[in-house]
Amino acid sequence: MQDFVIGAYFISLTILFLFGSSGFVMIYYYLKHRGTKEQPAEALKNYPTVTIQLPVYNEYYVVERLIRATCEIDYPKDKFEIQVLDDSTDETTDLIDGIVARYQQQGFDIKHVRRDSRAGFKAGALKEGLNIAKGEFVAIFDADFVPQKGFLEHTLPYFFMDEKIGLVQTRWEHLNSDYSFLTRVQAMALDGHFVIEQNVRNKAGFFINFNGTGGIWRKSCIFDAGNWESDTLTEDLDLSYRAQLKGWKFKFLNHVTSPAELPSEINALKSQQFRWTKGAIETARKILPRVWKSNLPMEKKIHATFHLSNNIVFPFILIAGILNVPLIFIKHQGGYETYFAIMAVFVFAFMGSFLFYLYSQKDVYHDWQQRMLLFPLFMAGSMGFAVNNTKAVLEGLIKKKSEFVRTPKYSVIDKKDDWMNKKYVLMKFNYTVIIESLLALYCLFGVAASIYYLELAAVPFQLMFSTGFGLVACLSIKHAWLARKVALASRPAIAQEQILSAVAQ
Repeated sequence: MQDFVIGAYFISLTILFLFGSSGFVMIYYYLKHRGTKEQPAEALKNYPTVTIQLPVYNEYYVVERLIRATCEIDYPKDKFEIQVLDDSTDETTDLIDGIVARYQQQGFDIKHVRRDSRAGFKAGALKEGLNIAKGEFVAIFDADFVPQKGFLEHTLPYFFMDEKIGLVQTRWEHLNSDYSFLTRVQAMALDGHFVIEQNVRNKAGFFINFNGTGGIWRKSCIFDAGNWESDTLTEDLDLSYRAQLKGWKFKFLNHVTSPAELPSEINALKSQQFRWTKGAIETARKILPRVWKSNLPMEKKIHATFHLSNNIVFPFILIAGILNVPLIFIKHQGGYETYFAIMAVFVFAFMGSFLFYLYSQKDVYHDWQQRMLLFPLFMAGSMGFAVNNTKAVLEGLIKKKSEFVRTPKYSVIDKKDDWMNKKYVLMKFNYTVIIESLLALYCLFGVAASIYYLELAAVPFQLMFSTGFGLVACLSIKHAWLARKVALASRPAIAQEQILSAVAQ
């Protein structure tokens, strides 16, 4: 039994080390291309027709903000159209009707596009809108975004520098990163993705992905790549790879940003992370065989494999967290000193992650030292999400289909804003919270055992696992409970119906 535990732990750490070491690879390319100056784009000499698509589903609190910001983009009115692709099933539709009518009276070419069903979810809405789009170029913004006035002015010129550029993606900025520690940790994770991953991969010539929003496509690229497909939950990642495998180039602009609202409550965040994780695994299953059958250089194939499959780490994070505790007793008994000495090397993978996020914060913020104080909490949170995301990975691997669950947005920007009295707030949590709670206590026992047996080197990791699982579980319960409490006080009839529904499920 001891050999099995050590073997399983060793395999888990090897896989985590392999993916964690990719942080060193990213930092290598980051430093290599750090001095590379971005070729400035020339100002637009003519104004091509552009379609801006706004996919919306029950976005009552943010849709007006989205449409207003889109209409304020600096571009000739006769050269761009706006499609509000509305799949809503609530009063958001009536709200959009009034907003669209108001801007139509002001001379904007804006359309309220409705479908008979939500077939294909977001991918289906984008595809239907594309069939009637006038634009040669198509920009996409999700409901939680607030497009910058200069978005088209700063992105369109790159398409005229190279006719093979099919997508220009901008960096996400955060409207409410300082709202809470939850939003600050999210901001750190996203900054790492954009400032390092997207930026470095693009400069090094590797594949990158459209992030679903905050980018603009050449319409002919979408059609050439096979159009939007809804067989994965990450239609953006799927189309990105199909386009680049067809020879299209992507351009990432680190200096051009698209502000967005981060989820302010944890159950919405868990839903979002589940969709992103499961969709990435689905896309990897679909696309990786095509990558390896292509004539891409081996280096690009390897990077693409790591890019598409990096979410596979979550089950191994979970396994490592569970096996950490029995390993304390095995190590105390002795007899496996060589194995433990070898496994100590795996700690260096954490240094790669630390440098990865360190450089991403230094590139964006003046107060990066203060922000990096959150790094241990960020790592603990990543571990705490292992149960939620492992479930997503397993469902993706076994091809279990699920609905595209959109992330609720509440227009929560400042600390004075409140999400608890909004109607989209999730008032329930699923069984994973029970597992997270039990694991928090289990790992806390591991902390106590480590101290008792003076295995002090194990304490930081045991503590991070316990803190991560505990925080995720406690916040899940707390946020759902607060939402129910406020709902019962402010709108009892609706709340009681939702609570009864939650209990039934």
